Amino acid sequence: MTDAAAAQPLEPEDVLARLAAVRAAFAGLRPRVIAGAPWSLAEDFGAGPEASWGPREVLAHVAEMLPFWKGEFERLVEAARPAGAGEPFGRLAVDAMRIGILERDRTLPLGELFDRIDAGIGAWESRLPAVTAAELTSRGLHPRDGEVPATWIRDKFIVRHLDEHVTQLEGILAAR
Repeated sequence: MTDAAAAQPLEPEDVLARLAAVRAAFAGLRPRVIAGAPWSLAEDFGAGPEASWGPREVLAHVAEMLPFWKGEFERLVEAARPAGAGEPFGRLAVDAMRIGILERDRTLPLGELFDRIDAGIGAWESRLPAVTAAELTSRGLHPRDGEVPATWIRDKFIVRHLDEHVTQLEGILAAR
């Protein structure tokens, strides 16, 4: 996908269809990941190029990022900021709290992580139909990517990022 294609907002019906598909994909991965246990914990699970995540790190990250980004999305929608006045939001991959939660939660039972992911996707699926087109134009100021609309969180950090992690888990399972 080109940067330009990734920057284009997804259509609301596409978002809901893709969320349903990724929710089903995680449900399909669940028995395969659990059957593959035990999974070792990664020695380096930070944000650097040498980091190597296994299923536990991927699942802990996804389970944590869904409610985090929903909160940031809600912050932007509520702020109702126009272009040029973006509400500060977000974090970077090196965020200490993000890494700390990943370190803690990667030791949870795999079933619990999958349950949290399912609930997180479900929360997005429940919320998005009620968001108005005007709310989606509210602007935020991300520390790396600058001023973006609320759709950017929904599309980049939820829909597309979930797809990436499904692909990542499929790759880990295929390599085993």
